Amino acid sequence: MSKKRNISKRKYRSTSRRRKKYDAPKRDIPTPTKSILTYVFKQKEPITINDIYANIDSGLFSKKQIREVVLGLVSRGDLSAVGKKRYTIDANANIFSGIVEKNPRGFGFVTSLQPRRTAASLKKDPFLSIKRIGSANHGDEILFRVNRVRKDGRPEAEIIAILNRFTDTLTGYYQQGSPPKVIPEDPRYPSTIYITEMVEEQIPDKHVVIVQVLPESSPQGHVQGKLIEVLGPAEDIDVQMRIVIEKHNLPHIFSAAALREAEQLTVSNDATDDRLDLRAVCHVTIDGETAKDFDDAVAVEKLSEGYRLYVSIADVSHFVAIGSALDKEAYERGTSIYFPGRVIPMLPEKLSNDLCSLLPRQDRLAFSAILDFNEQGKLITKKFTKSIIQSKSRLTYSNVFKMIVEKDADCRTAHADLIESLDHAKKLAEALLARRMKRGSIGFNIPEPEITLADNGRIENIKRKQRNFAHQLIEEFMLAANEAVAESFTAAKRHFLYRIHEQPDEEKVSEFAEFSQTMGLDLPPLDNSPPWFAKVLEHVKGQPAEYVVNNLLLRTMQQARYSSGNTGHFGLAATDYTHFTSPIRRYPDLIVHRLLSALIEDVPLQQLPGEKRLVDQAVHLSSRERSAIAAERNVADRLKIFFMEQFIGERFKAVISGINESVIFVELIDLFVSGAVDVAKLTDDYYLFDGRRHRFIGDISGKIYQLGAAIEVVLLDVDLHRQRINFVPA
Repeated sequence: MSKKRNISKRKYRSTSRRRKKYDAPKRDIPTPTKSILTYVFKQKEPITINDIYANIDSGLFSKKQIREVVLGLVSRGDLSAVGKKRYTIDANANIFSGIVEKNPRGFGFVTSLQPRRTAASLKKDPFLSIKRIGSANHGDEILFRVNRVRKDGRPEAEIIAILNRFTDTLTGYYQQGSPPKVIPEDPRYPSTIYITEMVEEQIPDKHVVIVQVLPESSPQGHVQGKLIEVLGPAEDIDVQMRIVIEKHNLPHIFSAAALREAEQLTVSNDATDDRLDLRAVCHVTIDGETAKDFDDAVAVEKLSEGYRLYVSIADVSHFVAIGSALDKEAYERGTSIYFPGRVIPMLPEKLSNDLCSLLPRQDRLAFSAILDFNEQGKLITKKFTKSIIQSKSRLTYSNVFKMIVEKDADCRTAHADLIESLDHAKKLAEALLARRMKRGSIGFNIPEPEITLADNGRIENIKRKQRNFAHQLIEEFMLAANEAVAESFTAAKRHFLYRIHEQPDEEKVSEFAEFSQTMGLDLPPLDNSPPWFAKVLEHVKGQPAEYVVNNLLLRTMQQARYSSGNTGHFGLAATDYTHFTSPIRRYPDLIVHRLLSALIEDVPLQQLPGEKRLVDQAVHLSSRERSAIAAERNVADRLKIFFMEQFIGERFKAVISGINESVIFVELIDLFVSGAVDVAKLTDDYYLFDGRRHRFIGDISGKIYQLGAAIEVVLLDVDLHRQRINFVPA
């Protein structure tokens, strides 16, 4: 992890993505039905009509009316009878809970679907029209029914109830007045909020504030709010961080109980009977130059017919007890979140930068995977053990690259005691990489930006993140350990938390293959398998279309996620995969460490969390991961907007990365900044949209703007509120 400032609040609800296919339209849901369905849905066990009558607003309905509605819902298939007197949501009902994804124009979609029981998948996220969305806001958890599926495969949803409000606080721009008001920063919240209480301090216009939205409206029908906190000017990086934290409801302040637990922890340097003493093994950590904590160490020894790889991971499970305050907060966060120059850690610094940091020449507790490979990188034997290790050196990617690839004499002399092990590590990593590529593992080549900040918190520079073979070496070793752990659980047939990546949707892949023909690409015959994807990427390597093809192919992919069931990892062409190597920053890895410890200690299954618990954990942790990724991207995009302000009117080289009926999306080649060209601003001709070939054609000139084409653009303006960077062709 880079050296970053901690910004360590609120909690985020999540549900799983499970979907079902429907066809017949349904009539609207009457109000008594909504009340009954909502109450029954919330119950863990089947309930009686007397239960329903006693717990909904019985003053509105008689017991006879409730009985009639319940029996009607049974005949309709929404409820099912359990025995003669109890009822529950039917396993095949078209009823789900999910999260509202609201569009600034008022309509929305439902994501993270959670059926009551197992159901087949819907092909697309259900649509909520402006009429149907009602008072639901972005991020709310709702109970809804799918009424019908349109011809294009898009389900249409009707809200039964709002189960949980995502938040009652919002960030926005302050506006002086009588009364003062706040314009929500997120355009998905269209209502201006009027401040009801006296504001004692003088707040400048357009300063960012946090308001609590009050449930009751003013007599004039205005949304009312209470001022909670003044954050400051919008251009301040920490203000932007807080905006994103509030928008995504990210927990960022550790409780006093968790901090107290962390401070009381100590590390024992004594070897014990349940730990293998590996302090004599030549472990090293290899990280970036500015890394501050080191949670994985590796070592490679030469065997008579292959290599022995040690992947030793800080034993976080030793310090974080199940059910402790530390454990509860880590689970709620799910993952550490990384912003430029900042981090929201999953666990306090006492753990991440001290007790669970494999500092050089200090004894540290670890969980080690000891893997033996033949010369071709095939795994022969594996062993997992709690251990005590001592890292011999803190190495960086750049100096390891100099030692093992460039063979820099000075570097090799300075680390003479490590050279033999590192040279073996290079040969093993090459064998592992070759074997993985041969089986069809997909190697996307999409450059990543590296953002550096100036002292004032603004972006100082954006450049391509550098990667060399030392990065690849660590990646291969981590992948090998993750696969070996997952394979052990599959073989043992025990409950487990896998990292899965499902096969891409065939329709999306077919669309990509059809599009590739418009770019003149001669691709291998389509078979929607990992080797086919790998061949496509190899085919365009070094060509002008490489960047766009990588991005478009990536968009056909499903998101990797955590699951208690194993369907393999498509992108890695792996039958078994998990996350074992980073428990200090990913809670799923901590779960895997605990399960692995139980496996090697032969703890009986009945003493472990059941399948249902793992299902719930997988859903929650996948949701936290998605939220973290969205927050990280959001902060980076915001900082890029401030960065680009200084370049208005300047020219840039770009590539056309997307096209729709009204907008050409571009990405600047040197700055990794995305923006848009409004087709209405192309005044040199009237342009016709060719959706099939992803291009615009000038009606008179025949000039073409084609997806994947290089283009020069001029920065027109930046719009922080809409988070848009606008260009025109040069």
